[in-house]
Amino acid sequence: MTLPPIVTREEWRAAREELLAKEKAATRARDALNAERRRLPMVEIGEEYVFEGGDGKATLFDLFAGRHQLVVYHFMFAPEWDAGCRSCSAFVDQIAHLAHLRARGTELAVVSRAPYPRILPFKARMGWTVPWYSSYGNDFNHDFLVSVQGAEGEEPHERPGVSCFLRDRDRVFHTYSAYERGLDGLGSTTSFLDLTALGRQEEWERPAGRASALGAPAGSERIRYHDEYED
Repeated sequence: MTLPPIVTREEWRAAREELLAKEKAATRARDALNAERRRLPMVEIGEEYVFEGGDGKATLFDLFAGRHQLVVYHFMFAPEWDAGCRSCSAFVDQIAHLAHLRARGTELAVVSRAPYPRILPFKARMGWTVPWYSSYGNDFNHDFLVSVQGAEGEEPHERPGVSCFLRDRDRVFHTYSAYERGLDGLGSTTSFLDLTALGRQEEWERPAGRASALGAPAGSERIRYHDEYED
């Protein structure tokens, strides 16, 4: 195994300062990219997708749970599989407490193509409480490019992804999707918010005017212990 070189404390500090300048440049570039993402146009969803979850049948509108935004994690779990994808399972293991997302008017849900009776025991085994729905029997996975049809007679190829939606009263819009390596680094509250149309709802974000979209204080003032939020 090749290890980093051994240097003095002064040499380490000099090298760290040089790297820090590059890290700050990367942060500024990331902020600019996030702003460009928030400027993407959106597409209204006209299809009546019907899912199955813990409370029975649900529409895409229902998945918002009354909130303004929805982040869907497309979990690879084909109808014929007995268990979910290992990589997708590792991803869900690292998702932060949903109270912090919900305080910013954003819901997160997992959707898979497997029938719900197959999902339920696996979810219990993993000990997850994140909302999970089955899209079995509808075109949701196909329409959002996470179940890609192969050659004639072959089963669709599954791939992981994230899709973001925005609700305006009773209208639902698709704002963003990412797949495979585009999911690297996701799992924290801010990483999911950075994918959405409203972002982190901070005053410094661009485009301006979205920080107060939900009528709540912006910035660190709205952060609470997860058991202190008012839903």
